[in-house]
Amino acid sequence: MKEKSTKGIWKVISASSMGTMIEWYDFYIFGSLAVVISTKFFPSDNPTAAFLSTLATFAAGFVVRPFGALFFGRLGDLIGRKYTFMVTLLLMGGATFLIGCIPSYETIGFMAPLLVLILRLLQGLALGGEYGGAATYVAEHAPVGQRGYWTSWIQTTATVGLFISLMVILATRNILTPEQFDEWGWRVPFWVSIIMVGVSYLIRKNMDESPVFAKAKSEGKTSTNPLKESFGNRYNLKFVLLALFGATMGQGVVWYTGQFYAMSFMKTVMAIDSSQVDTLLGIALILGTPFFVFFGWFSDKVGRKYIMMGGMLLAILLYRPIYKQMYETTSVKNKTEIVAKTTLLAELKETKKQTMDSIYTTHKEYTDGTTFQEIKTVHLENGTPIIIDGKPKGDTKTTVKINSSDEWSLVFLVFIQVIFVTMVYGPIAAFLVEMFPVKIRYTSMSLPYHVGNGIFGGLLPAISTYFVTNAKDLGHPEFYLEGLWYPIVIAAVSFVVGMVYIKNKDKNAHV
Repeated sequence: MKEKSTKGIWKVISASSMGTMIEWYDFYIFGSLAVVISTKFFPSDNPTAAFLSTLATFAAGFVVRPFGALFFGRLGDLIGRKYTFMVTLLLMGGATFLIGCIPSYETIGFMAPLLVLILRLLQGLALGGEYGGAATYVAEHAPVGQRGYWTSWIQTTATVGLFISLMVILATRNILTPEQFDEWGWRVPFWVSIIMVGVSYLIRKNMDESPVFAKAKSEGKTSTNPLKESFGNRYNLKFVLLALFGATMGQGVVWYTGQFYAMSFMKTVMAIDSSQVDTLLGIALILGTPFFVFFGWFSDKVGRKYIMMGGMLLAILLYRPIYKQMYETTSVKNKTEIVAKTTLLAELKETKKQTMDSIYTTHKEYTDGTTFQEIKTVHLENGTPIIIDGKPKGDTKTTVKINSSDEWSLVFLVFIQVIFVTMVYGPIAAFLVEMFPVKIRYTSMSLPYHVGNGIFGGLLPAISTYFVTNAKDLGHPEFYLEGLWYPIVIAAVSFVVGMVYIKNKDKNAHV
């Protein structure tokens, strides 16, 4: 019997995980390509504002996730897990594909950012319904006492989705020239998702309903009003709030710092070459992913609480030293320049709008193999620079290519952060599922999960980037560490609430 149930559950996991992974892939392409997207769908005369607008559009997709959780969670508790997360899959895939089809800002003006925002909101709604469905579906198929282990496979999907999105982008960049990629190639990763969605749809179509839900339905024990029973009932609402403030809020910021903020920090603050960042992040993710399953399995043995709290505590204590080390490792201030190899090239270039730009390219090399390139563009009008706020109007793009030993140092420093992620995230699905009874499970677990991850976690890149930019403008010597205060404070609050109120081995855990 054990063999049969395990074989069946692998089928369940592959069907659930495949869809969840695609949804994460879709979600991440937008984040990974934020720098390129900002130049396509937003006015190009202020690159910083365009980048921040892109991050805000990215964050908008997160903010609506709790609404998706409520809408689809209710549906999942009323009509069933299977059909609900088939709808979310198709909605997500369709929205992603269409983002790749929207004409640029230069072609259709303000309709471009507006359409992107609408599709981004649809993606967020779909993801809000997806995760709770997949986690509930797998947990309800899992043998007793092994929930942490089996649900942790779903936990790997977000990281695998991020990894695949990086690989697709890297492959597309390598096949095309930089000009082709910038012109139309960035759309390819959005189009690719439709193939994966098709495959996943076919797999899911042949799945059965969750046995626990089917049994509850046949006995007439399903909820008639899941929203009211989840949040109108004070006893249950207490658990929803505890799940949010004691677990998912801290888990959300640790997750986004370790994988997403690390990426944007290396690309924007440390100015490391984009393909190098994608590669080293990919390596760190491959090395770290098995630990999701390890900590999920371990939580079946020792309880969920202390593993999750341990991950948060390590993150609170070690984020600043880790990021300081990352910054110092590649900072050109700590390297010796080969002065004889420094070149400065000045040229005039005509823009698409028939105006002229002065472009100054500085190229430096260092004794350890690091190269530094700075391209400064100054916009001209009738041969003289356009002055705004007393400064010439233009922008500067810096790219640092690092050597192999620095690359491995960064892989290690990101890998440590991924370990914190696996500690907080590996056990969380089983922890949430066991907090709530079958009839309102989909709704009750989805909301705290998506508020914690979607709102507290999803706003992290925008808030932290704002802190860093602000500190830099004020001339703060360690400006690059200021963005970390947000995840440290949120994780600390969650750690205190979780340690005080969450029980480790809950005798009343729901089957």
